[in-house]
Amino acid sequence: MTALYPDLKGKSVFITGGGDGIGAHLTEGFIEQGAKVAFVQRSDATGFCDAMEEKHGVRPHYMQCDVTDIPRLRDCLAEARDLNGPVSVLVNNAANDKRHSTEEVTEEFWDWSQAINLKAYFFGCQAVMNDMKECGGGSIINFSSISYMMGNAGYPAYTAANSGINGMTRSLAREFGPDRIRVNALAPGWVLTQKQKDLWVTEEGLAAHLERQCLKDTLDPSDIVGGVLFLASDSSKMMTGQSLVIDGGVVVTG
Repeated sequence: MTALYPDLKGKSVFITGGGDGIGAHLTEGFIEQGAKVAFVQRSDATGFCDAMEEKHGVRPHYMQCDVTDIPRLRDCLAEARDLNGPVSVLVNNAANDKRHSTEEVTEEFWDWSQAINLKAYFFGCQAVMNDMKECGGGSIINFSSISYMMGNAGYPAYTAANSGINGMTRSLAREFGPDRIRVNALAPGWVLTQKQKDLWVTEEGLAAHLERQCLKDTLDPSDIVGGVLFLASDSSKMMTGQSLVIDGGVVVTG
């Protein structure tokens, strides 16, 4: 931990996909700030919670949930509210960047991809509105990706959702702003989670991507945590409707 945000201590934080990959690092990062963390994960995250409790003496509240099941997602948010108080920080992190070509996309696949990568984000934002109003404000961080900015091939349904997240973020920032609810996006570059290493990282592909980066180090999940904590904290209290890119310098914004 390189920075401390005192205003995050005791905050009720809800993270989707918070038990694996980048999400697990986010959960730990908020725990280290003294926040009360609840998260949903489709797979079993009991072992991760055990590890967090052993390491930090604090156990995050894990709820099994497929975020495409909107009623279940709403129930989990209500459970988190009952346990930790009104949610004042929402991190929409769960996503699936399964590779696919245009030719093989069916209506069912398209709907599934939008459901996990965009629809769940919207309804998560909708569900925390009243909580954040009750708190006098709040912060929503929607994970996107630089893949749509790069015009990457190989997952068009996913990049379409990423671009949609950016547009939705800007519109909700405008709508929620009068209630001091900030809505920002965060676009990571190629973060080498275990899933990425297992499925898609090749020596040639990684070398080509590093050549595009200004900074020649690979991105680790822990490299994303600081940006999320900043967006969640009052240090960014006048920042909303923005997309924060953490990619080692691949894309140019502004």
